[in-house]
Amino acid sequence: MRYSIVDIETTGGDKITEISILIFDGEKVVDEFTSLVNPECSIPKYITSLTGIDDRMVRPAPKFYEIAKKILEITENTIFVAHSVNFDYNILQKEFKSLGARFQRKKLCTVRLSRKILPGLPSYSLGKLCTSLSIPLSNRHRAKGDADATVLLFGLLLARDTSDVIGSSLHPRSREATLPPLLPKDVIDNLPEREGVYYFRNSDNEVLYIGKAINIKKRVLSHIYDKSKREINLCLATANITYTETGSELLALLLESAEIKKQFPKFNRAQRKTRESIALFTYQDRQGILHIATNNIKLVQQPITKFYTAREARAFVEKLCEEFELCPKYCHLQSNVSSCFHFQLKQCKGICSNKERVESYNKRVQQAITSVQYETESFLIREKGRKDNEASFVLVVNGVYKGFGYVPKKSSKNNMSAYSKNIVLQKDNKDVNRILRGYLKHHMDNFIPLGEEMVKENFDLEALSSVL
Repeated sequence: MRYSIVDIETTGGDKITEISILIFDGEKVVDEFTSLVNPECSIPKYITSLTGIDDRMVRPAPKFYEIAKKILEITENTIFVAHSVNFDYNILQKEFKSLGARFQRKKLCTVRLSRKILPGLPSYSLGKLCTSLSIPLSNRHRAKGDADATVLLFGLLLARDTSDVIGSSLHPRSREATLPPLLPKDVIDNLPEREGVYYFRNSDNEVLYIGKAINIKKRVLSHIYDKSKREINLCLATANITYTETGSELLALLLESAEIKKQFPKFNRAQRKTRESIALFTYQDRQGILHIATNNIKLVQQPITKFYTAREARAFVEKLCEEFELCPKYCHLQSNVSSCFHFQLKQCKGICSNKERVESYNKRVQQAITSVQYETESFLIREKGRKDNEASFVLVVNGVYKGFGYVPKKSSKNNMSAYSKNIVLQKDNKDVNRILRGYLKHHMDNFIPLGEEMVKENFDLEALSSVL
């Protein structure tokens, strides 16, 4: 059996700056191809400081398409081997795909193999492994230097593989080579196929990414098989995946949002902001016309809803304006105009040009406001639980989300004491508002309105207010 021991240096993205391929027959290197590669783009300074490769060095080097045929030929009928193999393999696949060609090889990861064949070492990075195993490593972070060290490491793994770990990894049904190099296979095997929130963690147990899923195992695997740069970088750093079952998609969404804002994972972006600074509100002018406006949240006593940025707030108002045929002038989207531009396009009914009655216009403004508010001030949502004998619930009091919890399924919908004892308090924010409004549009059968007295009698309002 022949192996292609491969190492690639890149621009920090998807473009190759250097490649080294050593053909190893299990005992010695029998062929080799090493070359700088012109990435046809600038190399960032931090990459140059790491590898020593700069724009001047690669300018006369061949472009990838000029060496693609050689790479195909030298790796044909070999097993593709690399340290964190998915990185190098996926980079090559993308380069070949850009040429309209297909690159497909069986593969082995020396990180995963080392963890199984040589358990208990303090680190499985190439540098630390070479130190632990007394493997010489020169020209670190250059393709040839790292490939030479990987050949010696792989030879050692072949010699110490008394349980046929390598043969098992090459089995057609094995997913070993497709998994992140630091992630044990049994972590994936033990993931549930139920609703919940999952946490990608690094070797220091720090949370890298938090996500929600209807099927946790299926969703996690979709990250692993995603070939985007962001997902590859996430998976390369992942050493463990933990999870919390929620019983329903709604609670998974709410828990995910809360956890992201609490832990600020490196790879989560959409919901990391926590401080809303812009408020949406309405007021009536001297003509009796209702205006929709935004302002600093500190200056608005009763905001209809809240936003993180002025840009986000404006985009939301623009959408309301379009959906309910409101006037941009009275939504403060167009200023210093006698009549709005939308009236000329027949997208405004003419309140700004005295072509529409105030009562008619104000009715649509009220409809727009209602669309972003809950239909009642206080309510419960009751959903399925994590087990057959359990129900989950969400509590909103006076239009503010207070938290969620679990109660015995046999508990009456009107047994408020069960809900008050089991609620896990959470903070309200715009993301939660969006989640709940979207849910209630399609699941009103799970909606339980609560009267003011019922809330006062059964819930500690002071404790509930403490999470605002």
